[in-house]
Amino acid sequence: MKIYLVAAAIIAVIVGIVHSALGEILIFKQLRASRIIPTKPAPPLRARNVRILWATWHLASVFGWAFAGILFTLAQDSVSVHTAALNATIFAFLGGSLLVLIATKGKHPGWLGLLAVAALAFLSSTT
Repeated sequence: MKIYLVAAAIIAVIVGIVHSALGEILIFKQLRASRIIPTKPAPPLRARNVRILWATWHLASVFGWAFAGILFTLAQDSVSVHTAALNATIFAFLGGSLLVLIATKGKHPGWLGLLAVAALAFLSSTT
């Protein structure tokens, strides 16, 4: 096991948690009306802009956790780089798609593109 990669993976997970938590506390808390997804407008942003901003904020954490997964997997001596990268890509894009889909109630088309990447990456892993 490569300890530096494990340490890097752990730090990446922590950074993602702190990033999402601080965003919720410092930015999105006052934009929330007793729901998980903020729906209050923050001029000049409308409510729909705040929802996609929320999804994008957390998308950065999801992508960071995917990289942490790659690093942790690469710390194992017997795992291929290809498998680690492919699995993390599927996780990151599927998670991102769900975030955008839920946050925007399907109105922002970005969720379709993210889902297409996840699906095609998954299909490539089964052939």
